[in-house]
Amino acid sequence: MKVSEADILIIPGHGNSGPQHWQTRWQEKLSTARRVEQDDWMTPALGDWTGRIIEAVEAATKPVVLVAHSLGVAAVVHAAPQFGQRIAGAFLAAPPDLTPSDLLPQELVAFGPYPRDPLPFPSITIASRSDPFGTYDHAEDITNAWGSLLIDAGDSGHLNTASGHGPWPEGSMVFAQFLSRLQV
Repeated sequence: MKVSEADILIIPGHGNSGPQHWQTRWQEKLSTARRVEQDDWMTPALGDWTGRIIEAVEAATKPVVLVAHSLGVAAVVHAAPQFGQRIAGAFLAAPPDLTPSDLLPQELVAFGPYPRDPLPFPSITIASRSDPFGTYDHAEDITNAWGSLLIDAGDSGHLNTASGHGPWPEGSMVFAQFLSRLQV
């Protein structure tokens, strides 16, 4: 699949993705990419977030490729049963561990636990071994449940601007390979 053959939906996590974040950079470079906007990026509500993603998928005119980061991954996985056959694939980066704890705000806990049903579309998940928001073992567990291909990003933090992943050329190469293997 080529970029021109897909509607690429960028789905940021908690707080949105700023101007230097790889998602914003990809959105600017990929001609068919657009961001799924949320009303409240700082106090997310699962139903609102999944509803916006479902609306964006339903409005698409081409096969959809989802590009989700962090809490956006959780929203995508929760919304997945509503997508029907519209999704060509999903690129999922840095899924956080949403297990309730004293450190995790209540509005984020509401996005967990992750559904464990296999995703009904091809997916790739990229996880870091030093992500402060989720362990690699957690990512491996949920990725296996989803039937997603797991890519080990090594010690890469949360795969965001703070961890040095503004441009993230390695992620861009993985995404290009993934996209090329998807069927129209």
